[in-house]
Amino acid sequence: MDVTLHLAQDPEADALLGRSPLAALVGMLLDQQVPMEWAFKGPRTIADRLGAGAGGDLDPHEIAAMDPEAFAALLAEKPAVHRYPGSMAKRIQQLCQYLVEHHDGDAEAVWRGIPTGAELLKRLEDLPGFGKQKAQIFLALLGKQLGVTPQGWREAAGAYGEARSFRSVADITGPESLDKVRAHKQEMKAAAKSAKSAKISGK
Repeated sequence: MDVTLHLAQDPEADALLGRSPLAALVGMLLDQQVPMEWAFKGPRTIADRLGAGAGGDLDPHEIAAMDPEAFAALLAEKPAVHRYPGSMAKRIQQLCQYLVEHHDGDAEAVWRGIPTGAELLKRLEDLPGFGKQKAQIFLALLGKQLGVTPQGWREAAGAYGEARSFRSVADITGPESLDKVRAHKQEMKAAAKSAKSAKISGK
């Protein structure tokens, strides 16, 4: 894996995401309840705090074996990696432990050689912390930007797999598309809020 991503809007953080399957998975895991750029900058911050150095990577075996309190403290250091560093530290360790147990720590093995989008979606949904929506968004990211295009991947990714859409991180290729994705998310949030208000007033 060696592509140019623009999810963190930070050259070093994006470089890590583009070359490291584990970093991409961890960024996707962190992408909730915080701005997208903050989430996807997280893997670089974690790698730096673990002493990986420039050009270094996350080591799933190291993270999986770390003392949980020590790893949570590492994420909580200011600036914190996430709004909820304790719970996210636990999820990242669970993800790494799963990868070590099922794929010998090889994150790319989750999608390498998988023949169909449906099977790949199931593989992603099996990962700790990945519900259906997160799995579909990551599948769309794999297909649209990382060159992983098994048969039927767009269908398996649902609306996130649509071409020329701006629904998720899978569609971010620079500042302009980031703004479009952010606007879409705000529209969806406003629509959900409006629907909830209508339901309450209709009772």
